[in-house]
Amino acid sequence: MDSPGYIVLSRLVAQTRASAVTANNIANADTPGFRAARPLFGTVLERQMDAQVPFGGRDLAFAQDRATWRDTMPGPLATTGNPLDLALADPDGFFAVQTPRGERFTRAGRFSLDGEGRVVDVEGNRVLNAQGQPMQVAQGDSRIEVMGDGTLRTENGPVGRFRVVRFADRQQLNAEGDRLFVAPEAMQAEPAERPGVVQGAVEGSNVRPVIEITRMTEELREFQFVAQMAEKEGERLGSAVDRILRRR
Repeated sequence: MDSPGYIVLSRLVAQTRASAVTANNIANADTPGFRAARPLFGTVLERQMDAQVPFGGRDLAFAQDRATWRDTMPGPLATTGNPLDLALADPDGFFAVQTPRGERFTRAGRFSLDGEGRVVDVEGNRVLNAQGQPMQVAQGDSRIEVMGDGTLRTENGPVGRFRVVRFADRQQLNAEGDRLFVAPEAMQAEPAERPGVVQGAVEGSNVRPVIEITRMTEELREFQFVAQMAEKEGERLGSAVDRILRRR
């Protein structure tokens, strides 16, 4: 068994995964409500059966891609003045939207009105109210005001309250694209009592480009180092085979 080769291969796979995650973070540095992802790696120890570990040696350790966790630190708020640009002061809150695939959750509060007066996100998904129905503004209403609790008002009175929810464990949410999250079936969404809706502002990405680019540079250097090690290991095996064949 070529143990060094398999160990190097496991590290190459891990570095490829880390580089892909970092590249996706950099690509979404300007995406509203985006949350940076971080890969989590571990080691798998393999004990050699019926073999004595040489003095100073240790068990074989393979790199393993364990999981990807999400940085839940809030992004900076940018004031836009648009009455349907909404941000959440509650760092655990999410707006609820209705998609063709079911209910999804987002912190990207860049909303607008469609031709029928319904509040939609940038992808055309309908934003839901507290009753789970699309939030809709009557035709002709022009003055839109959103209160801190998520209540939308016009010059003709209250229209409804945005559905803002929280989750016990945000790490269990699965990203769907760059702005949406989907909750597992067993996870229940709880209404946010104090969502702290901020009108006329949008939460930006929590990605810090300088740090991500630095991390990408380090990961590329590690990948190059491991690739060189794999190349040297291949040369070593080839040289060993040549010597064995010459002796025979």
